[in-house]
Amino acid sequence: MSTSAWRHAGLAVVFLWFFIGGNAHFAATETEMRIVPPYIPWPRAVVLVSGVFELAGAAGLLWRPTRRAAGWGLFALTVAVTPAHIYMLQQPELFGVPYWLLILRLPMQIALLVLIAWSTAPGKAKFSP
Repeated sequence: MSTSAWRHAGLAVVFLWFFIGGNAHFAATETEMRIVPPYIPWPRAVVLVSGVFELAGAAGLLWRPTRRAAGWGLFALTVAVTPAHIYMLQQPELFGVPYWLLILRLPMQIALLVLIAWSTAPGKAKFSP
């Protein structure tokens, strides 16, 4: 498989990650609100606004002129949700998720950051719709 094809596959993974995740912010708002650390005000607004950003970023990936900016935005958003991951690690009993899975989320988040940066980087890859 060529580098271009791999980048296209990476871009598809990033798109699906944020498209599905963004929709989850609206379909399961109450569940998403549970992982917002208590020191962050207005958890409902935070969940809804971050859902809009996830969907906007996913949409931005689909058009070559906005792809790089969408990548930067999704990269920043992924970093911005780190407090939620740390909060879940600090309070695992609140979430009913196996602790090992909560630990695994952090390296997965790093892998996602790398995938976002790599798949949205400008280059010779020609996979624009």
